[in-house]
Amino acid sequence: MSIRLRLTLWYVLLLAVILVVFSGALYSILSISLFDEVNRTLETRAAEVQNGLSTALAMQSDPRIFLLRGRVVLPSANAFATPGVFVQVATLDGTPVSRSENLGTQTLDISSQTLASVANGNAAFVNLTSDHVALRVYLVPLILHTPDQPLPQTIAVIEVAQSLQGVTETLQRLATLMLGGIVGGLVLASIVGALLARNALAPIDRMTQTARSIASAGDLARRIDQPKTHDEVGRLAATFNEMLARIEELFRSQQRFVADMSHELRSPLTAIRGNLDLLRRGAFENVEERNVSLAAIDSESARMQRMVQDLLLLAQADAGITIEKRVVELDTLLLDVYRQARLIAGSVKVTLGSEDQAQVLGDPDRLKQLFLNLMDNAIKYTPSGGEVTLSLERDTEWVRVTVCDTGVGIPPQHLAKIFDRFYRVDKARARIPSSLSLGPDGAGGGTGLGLAIVKWIVDAHDGKIDVQSEVGKGSTFTVTLPLALKN
Repeated sequence: MSIRLRLTLWYVLLLAVILVVFSGALYSILSISLFDEVNRTLETRAAEVQNGLSTALAMQSDPRIFLLRGRVVLPSANAFATPGVFVQVATLDGTPVSRSENLGTQTLDISSQTLASVANGNAAFVNLTSDHVALRVYLVPLILHTPDQPLPQTIAVIEVAQSLQGVTETLQRLATLMLGGIVGGLVLASIVGALLARNALAPIDRMTQTARSIASAGDLARRIDQPKTHDEVGRLAATFNEMLARIEELFRSQQRFVADMSHELRSPLTAIRGNLDLLRRGAFENVEERNVSLAAIDSESARMQRMVQDLLLLAQADAGITIEKRVVELDTLLLDVYRQARLIAGSVKVTLGSEDQAQVLGDPDRLKQLFLNLMDNAIKYTPSGGEVTLSLERDTEWVRVTVCDTGVGIPPQHLAKIFDRFYRVDKARARIPSSLSLGPDGAGGGTGLGLAIVKWIVDAHDGKIDVQSEVGKGSTFTVTLPLALKN
């Protein structure tokens, strides 16, 4: 069952429950009100008759004989106030002794059990049918008070009746109108509900069709038409487009990764195969040529090993590995980095800037790898005679390590992507002699994994890294790490 149909059915069902409950309550309230009005009318007329007869009988010497001879004259009633009200006075055994004119020749036949109850002084309401007409009858005792009788006696029964046909017809018309209204309302609600559900779910249908076409065509650049409204559907479309953009970015990144990895592996493999061919063609017999070929094979193998190790490290980072942290004397670690950097600097001058003391929580091996990568990257792209400066500064909560060089710099449009894997700025930076690259690979002349590893290590230590660069003047990498809290 579709969502559209379920929404329509729930909408119609809820409306049906509301209409039925409301109609039932209205019918019940009106029915009770109409019957209460009939009862009040009968009680009022019965009281008038009872008072009039009591006054008339009190002036008779023998009220019973006067009553039995049928000389009782019923008190007049307001025809406009009590229309359709019938009055009958009967003896305790049910024999009529007086009737109102509107009864004509009809009589009100009351059961003996009810008459017996009224004879005991109890008023009662009964329903009876006379000539196929439903009547509501109110019976009250006619009580006689005489001086010779210490106790009042019931000598007759006053019977006041009113037809219920008007009430019944009114309730029937109301029930018919309500039933028609409920049926019509539910039909209209089903039509309107279906239209509303279709209009509300139409954008979702379009999103489904677009997603299906994207999946079948593989066009990740396509996006869903986002509605102008800012409701749930609009937010869903925006979220879906963001997800598509992220998937497209990951897909393109994967494509670049495969292409770059293939390119990086092709060069050392080509060099290894070439040197092996030289050895097979006779270079193995020549000691000098053999040593050169073996050295080249060893160098390219080491390069491939570093590349695989870096890729494995980044894969572990993507898998969410955690590093073990302990207190690290950062100033001591940076002195070790400084000494190693001087060994690979060649004609580039390596100096120390600010030398504050600081402790951080981290993995000393990863932190050393972080700063060695930055130093190696700075040395690569600093021409002969240039300078690379390593500095350490601290404040109340953070410590900043800066690696500043006077190298070729990075164009502004590339700064946001230099930490991406296998990303290269341009060929100009790659023309720096590769012989200077004796440490971990950086961005540009190496494999393009060094700065990606740097970014991961910084993030794993809850820090941040910033870079400022100007083409032809050099670059400054700043790593900010939180200080270790003292117990």
